[in-house]
Amino acid sequence: MARTDSAIPNRQIILFPALITLAVTVFRFLGELEHWSPNWFNHQMGWSIVAILWLAPIFGVYFALRLSALGWPPTSAWRAIGLAVLGAAVVLFLPGLLPFNFAFPNRLLYGWSIVVLAALIMLPGWPALFKTLLGYGYAARIPIAILMFFAYRYNLGTHYDAVPSDLPAGIGFWPKYLWLAFFAQLVYWVAMTIVIGMLFGAIAAGIARVVRTRARTVPAVA
Repeated sequence: MARTDSAIPNRQIILFPALITLAVTVFRFLGELEHWSPNWFNHQMGWSIVAILWLAPIFGVYFALRLSALGWPPTSAWRAIGLAVLGAAVVLFLPGLLPFNFAFPNRLLYGWSIVVLAALIMLPGWPALFKTLLGYGYAARIPIAILMFFAYRYNLGTHYDAVPSDLPAGIGFWPKYLWLAFFAQLVYWVAMTIVIGMLFGAIAAGIARVVRTRARTVPAVA
């Protein structure tokens, strides 16, 4: 029987993944400062091989399996998977379906709204996993928001202080930091962490449940 969400030991579940994520953040920051291979450390906005984004699916699976083992599985594995897929579809396809072409900063608000909507769609499918990923998302992104403060303040030349091409000329430090770092990390990237983690976690939990069910129904060989 599933337990109540209020009793989830999120601090214990999140601690180790959060420490690994912090180590990757520090490693990437040092790599960019020292100008290590651009094939691994992208100094501009965009994808990078060394990035904590790739940890979201891994820890989504980890959290899902831990929660299931500890007594907080989804009420319905199929419902959790269905809502996770629906939320992922919103992120992937909704921006292209709506013919809006916003300039900065409305472009950010539009994108953030879509990802937050996707995360909220996933919430009813597995509230316990959502809550755990929310905690992990903040544990992962608060250090980056702090790091970006100093990156923007001192123009360190890393992706942590890179700016988009449509940033208005002459924008001050605080508007730039709040839009591109503080709110971007604590709204958009936390929500994106939830979306990715819920998708991979729900699928992993569903597969694990099928495997366990089949193992119980297979007769023992004498």
